[in-house]
Amino acid sequence: MPEKTIFSICGMCSVHCPVQVNVQNGECRFIQGNPHAPGINGALCARGAAGLELIKDDERPQFPMIRKAGRGEGSWLRVSWDEAFAHVAEKISAIQARHGKQSLICSDGGGCFSDLTEAFVRGLGTPNYHTSSSSCDINVHHAAQSLFGFDRDELVFDYRKAKYVILQTRNLFESIDVKEVNDLLSGLENGCKLAVIDIRATITTAKADRFLLIRPGTDYALNLSVIHVLLTQQLFDAGFAQNWISDIEALRSFVAPYTPQWAQAETGIPAEAIVSLVQEIAKAAPAVIWHPGRMTARYKDSFYVSRTAFIINALLGAIGARGGLALAAKPESIGRNGLKKLVDLLPEVGGVRADGVGTRYPLFDAKKGLLHQAFQAIETQAPYPVKAYMSFGHDPLAEHADPAALTRILDKLELLVCATPFWSQIAWHADIVLPVSSYLEQESILFQQNGLKPGFAVRFRCVNPRFDSRSDWRMITELSKCMGITPLSFNNIDEIWNYQLQQTGVSMEDFQERGRVELTQKPVYENLSTDRLNTASRKIEIINSQWEKAGIASLAPYTARPVPKTGLYRLAIGGCAIHAQGQTINNRRLFSQMPDLAEAFRQNPGPAARGFRTFH
Repeated sequence: MPEKTIFSICGMCSVHCPVQVNVQNGECRFIQGNPHAPGINGALCARGAAGLELIKDDERPQFPMIRKAGRGEGSWLRVSWDEAFAHVAEKISAIQARHGKQSLICSDGGGCFSDLTEAFVRGLGTPNYHTSSSSCDINVHHAAQSLFGFDRDELVFDYRKAKYVILQTRNLFESIDVKEVNDLLSGLENGCKLAVIDIRATITTAKADRFLLIRPGTDYALNLSVIHVLLTQQLFDAGFAQNWISDIEALRSFVAPYTPQWAQAETGIPAEAIVSLVQEIAKAAPAVIWHPGRMTARYKDSFYVSRTAFIINALLGAIGARGGLALAAKPESIGRNGLKKLVDLLPEVGGVRADGVGTRYPLFDAKKGLLHQAFQAIETQAPYPVKAYMSFGHDPLAEHADPAALTRILDKLELLVCATPFWSQIAWHADIVLPVSSYLEQESILFQQNGLKPGFAVRFRCVNPRFDSRSDWRMITELSKCMGITPLSFNNIDEIWNYQLQQTGVSMEDFQERGRVELTQKPVYENLSTDRLNTASRKIEIINSQWEKAGIASLAPYTARPVPKTGLYRLAIGGCAIHAQGQTINNRRLFSQMPDLAEAFRQNPGPAARGFRTFH
């Protein structure tokens, strides 16, 4: 049989790079980055290249299962999909009848395919939908919302046109987001300078023009001193500030004590190095990117680290600037229609959320939510009883601190459902496991890519599933039929695609050649406007009065970090180019790249290594 090329979207981490897969005789033979996608250049990271191993994994969930004995004991009863759906429907209906619609919490990994999950949750009538962001990038999103009224996804890091990039808490060249890496490398080739702020030397620091070695946990101190220099030495963009930044004098007063000399004592970075860096980046402004971080959810002041990073960008006039933090263009920006959202098929769900979003935290992102706060609601039963939880495609027990304590909280649930392509801690602890096909074995809903070149992308199925697993869209639509959620009762993926493409002027045939559709050939740079800023003042708000009323200070005093005593060290976490999230579990190709981890897995095997011995 002749070889054929199929376009897909990588599922090995949350970046979701576009890929091209060569298929022969019904088997995936080779995988690479989509050569038609700008910035990908046909490349993949180590994780993406190991995607073929997901199909070969014989120890993943292979059919629907209902728990027979105690949670976590590994005793399962194999059931049909009809039996599984009926079981879930019956249990959820009974729980919601006794405790109210809001007694159910649902979560997924977020990202480009979450529209379908969010729509399903609306159909279930509960306000409690969350993503995994609360354990990863939520501080960055909330920092942006508190200043601009929109989240981080509304901004594009324009590395290719940048003149100066500062990477803080972002080891970009070891992360690895292929497009981001290639775009920054292109910028460096074009003369862009790079400064890196990190607690250790890395591959990223090796490529930097400046490396600022910082004491762990003191990034907020550094940022305050940078703002101090920008304001006291008049290095900020006064015109931009006058037009778009409110409360500049309040900021000036707040940072007055935080001098470079003070920061030197806190951070270990010489005061003259701080001043010199600020003077350099001011000359390059507004084509400057001070990276606000990605996974900054580990220190108490991480929100303020990200927030002050955005403030630095704003003072440099980089918000909405070419070569800075450009505004993400949408199809509507060029007179086109975007994809129709599946979530709009169902009415919004009112009521108090279990995590406090909308009540205690009125301006937090209600879509991403605060999953860790929702878990507290399971334990305390406040503001109301929470008795059921559905987890789609991610592992909260691995993502959040103290999994033993979280497991005890989950034991209070009457129902725990896990839809997953791999064995994970939460799957092993669930009451029912619904096996999701690996990403190469399934097609998914279309998703919209906002950015300098807005467009749409698709994941086509490359091969049929090896086991009795289901695509995510099929699982949700069949569950919807079983539970009477009529608007989501699609019969096939073509019906979903056709609905999404209504009024876009795009057909599915347009995706065949490249796997994606760009709606414009030239980058679209939008000017900052009051229409884009969703704050009360329609400006970038240094002091956000609504957040202040919610008990969240816009500018919080710095709290010094204690220096570890002799013989003690501070534990730091970071990303890894080989492993990320749950999709790399039990991957032979990746384990061979990290033999220490493979040996640890053999000595203390998790659910995946326990096999199917107790499945009946």
